[in-house]
Amino acid sequence: MVDIETNRMANCKVRFIGKGDREEFTVEQKINCAEACVNGCVLGDKCPNIEFRKATTQFLEETSLDKMLELAEERLRKKMTEPPKWILPEDP
Repeated sequence: MVDIETNRMANCKVRFIGKGDREEFTVEQKINCAEACVNGCVLGDKCPNIEFRKATTQFLEETSLDKMLELAEERLRKKMTEPPKWILPEDP
């Protein structure tokens, strides 16, 4: 089981066409993928992050667990050797 979390906000546009005068309204629905898609994508093929899902699936299928652990250890070593990043508050 793989748990993939994303903080991206998904936007999808819904178009309503009224009867008679053919009015069109565009409504943007924003969802937080990290919360709404815990049990699977709720937008299906209309998901704006679909290319990331395909790339993730391909990575998981083609990469061995040993290679994933090696990548994680390498990233951790790199992170531990980076100098600290200071965030200073702005002067009022």
